[in-house]
This record gives sequence, C-alpha cells and structure tokens, in this order.
Amino acid sequence: MARAVVGERRLLLADEPTGALDSATGAQVLKTLRDLRDSGVTAIVPTHNPANAEYADRVVRMQDGRIVEISRW
Repeated sequence: MARAVVGERRLLLADEPTGALDSATGAQVLKTLRDLRDSGVTAIVPTHNPANAEYADRVVRMQDGRIVEISRW
C-alpha cells in the first residue's frame, strides 16, 4: 500500500487491499483511498466485502463474469 500511494498518479489499481487486514486497519486503508480520490486519483478496487462499497463513488456489481448492476452514490 505504501508504494501505491507515494508519488503522483492518476490511476490506482488495488486488488482486495483490505482482504487480509483487521477491520480497523482495513478502514484506514479505505480512508486513504478516499483521500487519494479527493485529490484527483481514480482508484479501482475489487472486493468481496459489500461494506467496502460505502467508500466508493460508483459500484459495479458482477455475477458469473457479467456486470449486473452499476450504482452511483
């Protein structure tokens, strides 16, 4: 995570960044991603945890390899 947030970038791909973390540390990682978003970075974050969607501007839900829903907050 540290390498991903250092330096200037416009796009960040983070595959399950909270997957192996406790809930407090996972929330901090998601807050960091939100802070990056607020500074103009686009983050794409796949997750199996629906609670993580609360941090997103847009949620794309997939089932069996197909997009079944796109939501904006």
